[in-house]
Amino acid sequence: MKHDNLFVTLDDVSLSGKRVLVRVDFNVPVRNGKITDDARICACLPTISRVLQSGARLILMSHMGRPKEGKFDPAASLSLVAEHLAEITGEKVSFVSDWANLDQPGNDGIVLLENVRFQAGETKNDEQLARKMAAMCDIYVNDAFAAAHRTHASTYGVAQFAQVACAGPLMVREMEVLTVAFKKPARPMIAIVGGSKVSSKLNILKSLLDRVDQLIIGGGIANTFLKASGINIGSSLCEDELLNSATEIMKMAKDQGKRLPLPTDVICGTTVSDYAVATVKSIHDISADDMILDIGPETARSYAHALLQAKTIIWNGPLGVFEIEQFSQGTGIVANAIADSTAFSVAGGGDTLAAIAKFGIAPKLSYITTAGGAFLEFLEGKTLPAIAILEQRAHEWHIQTTDRVHSRS
Repeated sequence: MKHDNLFVTLDDVSLSGKRVLVRVDFNVPVRNGKITDDARICACLPTISRVLQSGARLILMSHMGRPKEGKFDPAASLSLVAEHLAEITGEKVSFVSDWANLDQPGNDGIVLLENVRFQAGETKNDEQLARKMAAMCDIYVNDAFAAAHRTHASTYGVAQFAQVACAGPLMVREMEVLTVAFKKPARPMIAIVGGSKVSSKLNILKSLLDRVDQLIIGGGIANTFLKASGINIGSSLCEDELLNSATEIMKMAKDQGKRLPLPTDVICGTTVSDYAVATVKSIHDISADDMILDIGPETARSYAHALLQAKTIIWNGPLGVFEIEQFSQGTGIVANAIADSTAFSVAGGGDTLAAIAKFGIAPKLSYITTAGGAFLEFLEGKTLPAIAILEQRAHEWHIQTTDRVHSRS
């Protein structure tokens, strides 16, 4: 499904000689002063290259982390990203920490603005800040699908006030792929939803049941479902206040004739640590001090078999504490089954990206979305604010373009 008529894209506008402000998502993980995964930066490189080659002046803006808004926090500074971007592109990157100095001599090549969340009013979509951003450019481009669920000044407000508001190539690609995978899927379709809490994904689980043929749940989410089924889960992570919700979802699956398999065996430990002893147990043999930290080998094989029969796979969230080696096998088996499947596979979410990197399966997946929260809200069927404003501006742009053509004829 093409979005050419829904969005104004870079194909529709002339960039040469223009100031082009691109909202990217450079919210990358940093540990000990080093970027540990630059996937989100690399995903924007084609857009950066295209704008530079067009002869435009390129200005990039992004958030990073969750600093206290309006306050400088060195741990959330994009200065490290500026250095990395210069290294991988070979281009000069001018890092602008004070936005008032945007037009100083020497700020050419790629201009990267300091963390937008250091600007007071960013997350509240302050109109004054949004107009300030719009005044920086002739063309605004949103290429940050990962932040499309945010009604912020840099994702929404600026698009209202910019002369021209475009969807970037990455944004368009993300929407095309997710639309094909989720709204027009080949069947059977399986969704895998892992993670620690049902509460953060309750609505998504309900929404997915209406669309998929099988829903596989893992991680702490599965513990809540097991307990709701009458299984003793020992001291495992569980949301007791959502046991009724878990029961309701299982009934929904049964009533709709959808498969919602639960683990038949698990891997337990008594502590969550690198030194924990991992023990494979039937779900009927869990002790009071056991914590379920992974699915067992029998369960993993069963899930893998189902995935190899699928035609569409959506994956969000690990099935266990995969960061610890002895509790990573379940997620690893499932990840490799997705990779080996002939299905159209889409994966996304921070922990999912980390698992993909750990098991080295990225080249075998059909698509890896840069998004976490936006991916989940898209799966839930919600309207993403940053998408909605781009569509609104595109509608206005097409009317104006048509009027200009008619006035000349």
